[in-house]
Amino acid sequence: MNWDLIFTQMFSQAFGVNAMVYALAAIGLNIHFGYTGLLNFGQVGFMAAGAYGVAMTVFWLNWNFWLGIGIGVIFCVVLALILGVPTLRLRADYLGITTIAASESIRLFVRWRGNRERTGAAEGINDFADSFFALNVFDKPGNESYQFLFFEYRANDLWVMLVGWIVVAFCVLINWQLIRSPWGRVLKAIREDEDAARSLGKNAYSYKLQALVLGGVIGGFGGMLQVISKQSVQPDTFNPVITFLIWTIVIIGGVGKVWSPVVGSIIYWGLISLMITFMRELIGTGAGPNLDRFLNLSILNVDQLRFVIFGGALMLLMWFRPQGIFGSREEMALDDR
Repeated sequence: MNWDLIFTQMFSQAFGVNAMVYALAAIGLNIHFGYTGLLNFGQVGFMAAGAYGVAMTVFWLNWNFWLGIGIGVIFCVVLALILGVPTLRLRADYLGITTIAASESIRLFVRWRGNRERTGAAEGINDFADSFFALNVFDKPGNESYQFLFFEYRANDLWVMLVGWIVVAFCVLINWQLIRSPWGRVLKAIREDEDAARSLGKNAYSYKLQALVLGGVIGGFGGMLQVISKQSVQPDTFNPVITFLIWTIVIIGGVGKVWSPVVGSIIYWGLISLMITFMRELIGTGAGPNLDRFLNLSILNVDQLRFVIFGGALMLLMWFRPQGIFGSREEMALDDR
């Protein structure tokens, strides 16, 4: 059993590109649900809007890549307004139904064959982020790898991680400042009792719409960084399952805390990598043959088994600590409101 490989992979994934991308998406979702009480089951739609905003700017319009960042933000704002304007005056479940339908509609629309010239259809769009990697401060001749202690990263991956974690830190800082402001206190008041907030003269509809836009834009940044890191955007990357992985990360970290989505993402991707690498090593070394036969372990079903194990752990977390690892029980005490 190669324990060095197991723990190296775990820490590498815990602070890697996926952890960074999902941390941003979870920060946005935490603004929606954790602070405002909005049920958003389509956060992946905002990720897709940001991703395609960047890629289509270069691929379809032949405009500058950096202008595409702004286009991606505009796409996210427009999507939030389309979803929020007609639904936020209604019960919370209407927003949940609308967001999950909208996210799937976006995926089907961009992969439609009639959009091949604009979105690349099912084949997607590739090689649109050359301007981003041209600024890589870690670039070496031949794109050699960098080694830090036990970790080894390619220059492009390291550049994406540096920029990505700076964006994550910036979003956490902005979120921390906003939630401590009068604006943030109004969001919490709306979450606790919307009628009471209205009775104090607060326009709950306007505040909820602002929160939906802000959280959507932050989620869009996650989608942008995800596709930039791969230099490829594919429609099936943004399937509805991604939203529920983001919900899992928010629940693990704990709702209503500024930094908990980031910690939740680090924990999630670290544990997922730990389980995968451990089980593959278990099979490869022939250790524990009785366990192999009992679980019917093979390289092919390791990926499925990891979700079974993680799902069981999540059920136990909900049983013993429903507020998440770092959350407070008051944030989840819906029955007492």
